[in-house]
Amino acid sequence: MLASIVANVLPLSVTTVAARYGALPHGLPAPSIPPFDAAQWMPLLPSALTIAFLAGIESLLSAIVADRMIGGSHRSGAELLAQGAANIASPLFGGLPATGAIARTATNVGAGGRTPVAGMIHAIAILLALFVAAPLAGALALPALAGLLIVTAWTMSEPHRWPERLRLPKADLAVLGLTAALTVFADLTIAIAVGTTIGLLVSFARGKAQPPDWHLPEP
Repeated sequence: MLASIVANVLPLSVTTVAARYGALPHGLPAPSIPPFDAAQWMPLLPSALTIAFLAGIESLLSAIVADRMIGGSHRSGAELLAQGAANIASPLFGGLPATGAIARTATNVGAGGRTPVAGMIHAIAILLALFVAAPLAGALALPALAGLLIVTAWTMSEPHRWPERLRLPKADLAVLGLTAALTVFADLTIAIAVGTTIGLLVSFARGKAQPPDWHLPEP
């Protein structure tokens, strides 16, 4: 907040959210059903399946990160059903596909969130910001947001567990390194797709593809 105030008050050449992406909307458009064109279904189907697959993977990865941070255990089926319902409703308002985001999840946990109520409050806060504080959000300095993401990524990497990870089998370390490199030099979507595919192949080769039984987290 202080960095954004300084960037807007002093005559500094600092890019803000509004300067880069334009004015943010001040509300939601009226819901409407998109037009259905059967001729476009087949060309769009491969992209739709890819987005659905990667969105599900990213949400489940976010849940796994949260589990490790708080010692919990998520319900994969409930997570995917809720995401599917949200992605049916989102296009009615002109929205993009929604996923669970690792950065926001880790930030939420770091702020004290421990239950699904934290995600609900997060959604309500974003909605209120959209209606009330859009001009203020547009004044946020992008370098300040970049710094926040760096701190969040550092926390998500769990530095205290690095020695444990370095003792992983070489195949696991190779998948980890490849996924990290693709994230930086290619794209997060490509990194998730390649890393997940190779990870599944490694798990099948070891005969460990069966997931553990889900159980309620300890109170």
